[in-house]
Amino acid sequence: MNVDGGVGWLSVEHCSMLLKPSLLLDQSNFRFSLETRIFRARNSTNSYMAPPILSLALPSDTGRVLSIQSHTVQGYVGNKSAVFPLQLLGYDVDPINSVQFSNHTGYPTFKGQVLNGQQLWELIEGLEGNELLFYTHLLTGYIGSESFLNTVLQVVNKLRSINPELIYVCDPVMGDEGKLYVPQELVSVYREKVVPVASMLTPNQFEAELLTGFRIQSEGQGREACRLLHAAGPSKVIITSINIDGNLLLIGSHEKEKGEPPRQFKIVIPKIPAYFTGTGDLMTALLLGWSNKYRDNLEIAAELAVSSLQALLHRTLSDYKNAGHDSQSTSLEIRLIQSQDDIRNPQVNFKAEIYS
Repeated sequence: MNVDGGVGWLSVEHCSMLLKPSLLLDQSNFRFSLETRIFRARNSTNSYMAPPILSLALPSDTGRVLSIQSHTVQGYVGNKSAVFPLQLLGYDVDPINSVQFSNHTGYPTFKGQVLNGQQLWELIEGLEGNELLFYTHLLTGYIGSESFLNTVLQVVNKLRSINPELIYVCDPVMGDEGKLYVPQELVSVYREKVVPVASMLTPNQFEAELLTGFRIQSEGQGREACRLLHAAGPSKVIITSINIDGNLLLIGSHEKEKGEPPRQFKIVIPKIPAYFTGTGDLMTALLLGWSNKYRDNLEIAAELAVSSLQALLHRTLSDYKNAGHDSQSTSLEIRLIQSQDDIRNPQVNFKAEIYS
């Protein structure tokens, strides 16, 4: 026989997997649905409560992340590039896919759907209605419309009304190497509304320039851009790639006390003669993961993140070469699954240099 659960039909055999046999006194009268943080009896006099959702009842030492990013069926970009690494580092991660495409847009064709702001908010309301909206971290990446970005800001406010200590890690994906990927109006929304509520920002050089209105042509100017961003809101800023005189750098900055001089550092990154997809999404996820483990040592978190990413990129490049593919002819899909050991336990081959 079946039991009507209000959200679909479950067999008694399925129910018995959730309930202790000794408590299944009258299966024909038992109705249940998913509500609040645990399964509760509904439309029945039976008050039995099934097991709690453990990610809420027994949260991990690292945290619970809501990740709002794109998704592809094939390949690793957006959430496909961020969720698995964070899980390897011990985080519970709940993804919301801002888009769902067959593959990334660098292929000749792609198909799929785009989530709008109203649909995003409906998902948030669904979580809130079941008291599932407690998160320690919010992670956002590429966002393609102003309305969706404004809804993300509402999500930030909602999550902080539940957990005032929420850490918001924002990768302000807008463009690269002087080319804007998003509508122009998103730049002002990021600058005026998103930056002030972010806990950590991970722009590239071009995005840092857009957010500050400050041209970056030297290490000193990169450090000054970080200070300008601190003044606007976030305590942690990592400009993930700065090209200075042909050299590629990461510049990080941690303002431990508001108004105090930040602790700043750089990591020299070797250039790899290839273009990879999903690396920015992966880098921000790694920075979130490690910076939460080393809260007062952003430079250590950056060393681990850069070392993981570089090991993965070299493996990816090697595998494509072994397959006989010209690595400079197309963008390369990263070898994420094959690099999980480098994500979980990276060998630190790239060290930070602290600015005096």
